Amino acid sequence: MAKVSSTRVTRSRPPSEAVQWSRATLRQSRAAAELDAGELTSSALVQRHLAGSRVVKAFNNIDFHRLLTSARPAGAADRSALPIAGDDAAAKAEVAGLLGLLGYDVVDIGPLAESWRSQPDTPVYVDPYVVPRPQGELSQEDAYRWFETPGVPVPAGRVRELAAAARRPG
Repeated sequence: MAKVSSTRVTRSRPPSEAVQWSRATLRQSRAAAELDAGELTSSALVQRHLAGSRVVKAFNNIDFHRLLTSARPAGAADRSALPIAGDDAAAKAEVAGLLGLLGYDVVDIGPLAESWRSQPDTPVYVDPYVVPRPQGELSQEDAYRWFETPGVPVPAGRVRELAAAARRPG
């Protein structure tokens, strides 16, 4: 079985009413044949292993530093949005509520089958939230300073555009 980052898949099953949010982002080269062929997304794989649970993909397209520094109160002009995907509308509403409390608007990009739109190598994955990296060679101190730079606001409309512009690899 492929390793699933940020999500622990175990033999013991969570209660069926549990909402599991998945940050799983598997690179195709490390994944199972179905993932390699584009027949299954990493979050759909998590859903398969947690049958009966309600999996929602969220938080996977932003790094931890920007997740903390980009949070804003509801209605703030510089509030960012994050994409979510899932097959259960009620579970997506719960995760959307959590994102709202944490300081983010939400863009629903569809079912788990569409969660690839926020995976690595797609337009909405990490880069829009980060100040562009300075050109040239960076010292360790400069690289750290760049990494610690607060995020760039990415409003819901822009997240929607970027997710729609994604092209599935392969």
